[in-house]
Amino acid sequence: MVLILAGSLELDETLFELRQNGHAVLLEPQAFDVLLHLVRHHDRVVPKEELMDEVWGGRFVSETAVTSRIKQVRRALGDDGHAQRIIRTLHGRGYRFVAEVAEMTETAEREPPAPPAGSVERRPPVRYTTSDGLHIAYQITGGGDRDVVLIPGFVSHLDLDWDDPRHAYFLDRLGSMGRLVRFDKRGTGMSDRPQGVPDLETRMHDVLAVMDAAGSEQAVVLGYSEGGPMALLLAATHPERVSSLVLYGAYARRTWAPDHPWGWDPDARVAYTEKLVTTWDWEADLLMRCPSGDRAMQQWWSRRMRAAATPTTVRALMDMNALVDVRALLPTVAAPTLVVSRTGDPLCRPEEAAYIAERVPGATLRLLEGADHFVSGDPGQILDAIEPFIGAVPAPAHHRALAAVAAPGGPAAAGACTALVDAGGQARRSAAGDPLVLFDGPATAVRAVLGATAGLDSGVGLAVAEVAVDGGPVSGPAVDRAVQLAARAEPGVLLATGTVGVLLAGSGIELAPTADADVLRVVG
Repeated sequence: MVLILAGSLELDETLFELRQNGHAVLLEPQAFDVLLHLVRHHDRVVPKEELMDEVWGGRFVSETAVTSRIKQVRRALGDDGHAQRIIRTLHGRGYRFVAEVAEMTETAEREPPAPPAGSVERRPPVRYTTSDGLHIAYQITGGGDRDVVLIPGFVSHLDLDWDDPRHAYFLDRLGSMGRLVRFDKRGTGMSDRPQGVPDLETRMHDVLAVMDAAGSEQAVVLGYSEGGPMALLLAATHPERVSSLVLYGAYARRTWAPDHPWGWDPDARVAYTEKLVTTWDWEADLLMRCPSGDRAMQQWWSRRMRAAATPTTVRALMDMNALVDVRALLPTVAAPTLVVSRTGDPLCRPEEAAYIAERVPGATLRLLEGADHFVSGDPGQILDAIEPFIGAVPAPAHHRALAAVAAPGGPAAAGACTALVDAGGQARRSAAGDPLVLFDGPATAVRAVLGATAGLDSGVGLAVAEVAVDGGPVSGPAVDRAVQLAARAEPGVLLATGTVGVLLAGSGIELAPTADADVLRVVG
């Protein structure tokens, strides 16, 4: 049976297809089932519990799963949560399909047109979601009961990624392990290009926005190269979203330090960045990242890079990555973790992989022979190491997460807490009863404090702590430190620990030293 919705949309129950003007409108299977159930019962309000039973077959799912599918359906129908012209939300009761529903007559029904002779199946559609007002491009391929979220390296291009057969093999095989969700980071690929390149924490929020848009509550997160630090940050600050973590050719700090001798020499990195930006020689760049790359792969890499980024973006990316240092997060990662590296990788030495694996609790290290850093170099070897891990690791129960703990002090502490909660923080208390506000990262916390507490008679202390996610009191040395800093901070002053300062690298937030070597003052 084919139903006409809102006068112009066709809902084909036999082909499980939604069409507009004869063209299929892509909907995930669960989103289609939600729409179909609402349409079949458009004469009444459908409770959320009924949708859970009918669409998920009695499996436990959160209400977030239902609301996520409702959002997907609304987008497909040209509706939104504000207008509610087609699907109306009745808070506390459920949803109702309120647009016109009519059955298509037999004379109006037509067989779907056959594809033209010699046509090739089109590539998966590129979709968009928004994060901080920017459009972030994402793409879904593969299928299965688990989700795999891929955080790419330097840059990506969702469409051109398929033009190299070795890279296409890498993506197709990942899609055989689960529903593969990919995206282009802001500033690159098919996503919006804001001025400059934001810090790691801000870009991590793009991953969450894409997961929400794709209806992915929890996923295996695979980060390679530059995507590794972002994957680690996501696993540390949002453990409920990461069932397991896979890192390939990744790093925790990009540049050399006395206690990190395998990082890039800072001067050499500056020189390479300058050469890359001025010569735009992507063929040579590919051979550095993937020595086994042939002429066809070099040409593809060059074409893909020119489409994915501008010289200004490349410089900004290289400069931002030079500041990345997530070493302090490693002990807080709770997800089962696999660290994979090649012994001859010219960009991320095996010592870097061993460093990460030694500090992430329970992590497994796999060293592979070879010198290719990029995943198009012998992708089968990488996937042979990854696939058993993805298939074997169960989802852990998450009880703790890394958070930025803001502790307001002074006469207006209560008002500052309220303002910070309104800015997106989560209200909590210390074990001693001190009011606190939690954020998922220090950059987000600093921006909220500077914007929301301006003019209030309150100083704020900021630390990074591993806290319980059960909603109760939070405790620990770092929490106590935030409260102590709040007591020292004068009105309008934000004091942060040294760890916060490390994690703010690349954020553009200015910090000034204080008399205490481990305390920094945020310059507003």
